[in-house]
Amino acid sequence: METKLTRLVAEAAICIKSGGVVAFPTETVYGLGADAFNAEAVAKIFEAKRRPGDNPLIAHVGSMDEIGSLADDVNPTAKLLIERFFPGPLTLVLAKSHRVPDAATAGLETIGVRMPASELANDFLRTCGVPVVAPSANLSGRPSPTTWQDVYEDLNGRIECILQGEATDIGLESTVVDCTTDTPFVLRAGAVSLESLRAVVPFTQIYRADDHAAPRSPGMRHKHYAPAAEVVIVDAGFEIPGQEAAGYIGMARANGSTGLEKLCDSVEEYARSLFAFFRECDRMKIRRIYCERVDEEGIGAALMDRLRRAEVR
Repeated sequence: METKLTRLVAEAAICIKSGGVVAFPTETVYGLGADAFNAEAVAKIFEAKRRPGDNPLIAHVGSMDEIGSLADDVNPTAKLLIERFFPGPLTLVLAKSHRVPDAATAGLETIGVRMPASELANDFLRTCGVPVVAPSANLSGRPSPTTWQDVYEDLNGRIECILQGEATDIGLESTVVDCTTDTPFVLRAGAVSLESLRAVVPFTQIYRADDHAAPRSPGMRHKHYAPAAEVVIVDAGFEIPGQEAAGYIGMARANGSTGLEKLCDSVEEYARSLFAFFRECDRMKIRRIYCERVDEEGIGAALMDRLRRAEVR
């Protein structure tokens, strides 16, 4: 299969309507989409990504009206969060409609739903005319893609089409909040911070995962976001061993020489640059990447979550 590259929304939407899979840009990362109601198309996502079948997908909508086709119940808490944060980098876990195939939800009775803030993503979704389930458009376990070139690097020949857009604005996946219980739980940290959520729903909590429970959201169990290199989290001012051709990313300059260094002016830039930096280190065959620890406030919580998951060997 030859992967088509296009900047035409209509051309990419035709692939979705014909049962294909399409990589498309959002404000978070590039997603790999298929018609949410087409079980055969959904299965192609798992095959293309080599994604474990017990890892649920998130459905993306281009209009508020489509939420009702995915979810049987949108409770008052979910409605508050939708009103405040949609469109945006927030996913809400809701009780799923019978129309959603089990393959999209890893057999769960819930579905993650979000409306991207990206203008191109929304144009694409509206043109598709159906909700589109989409995990990140990379091979499973690899750093999430923040450019169409990253997608091409991982999935050329494995998917039908890539909708080419600009590099993503945020660079980390969406915040995920479970709204199926009386207390909303944050299942995955993202750009919508716990502080922002509590400003709308003060009793929002962080979910503490049970290692033996079924994952309720993407990114809860399987190793994620990892380059081929070993990732090491360090404090500011860390002394890099002189014998290493290492990579370093952070906001404060490290002591010692590196094979590749990325200094960021803010935590937001650090988050936006992380996955692209991981991929560049892999291209340069760097064996170890040192990443500066940041305070876990705002998007810093999401950044540290991704670093810890990438650090696990």
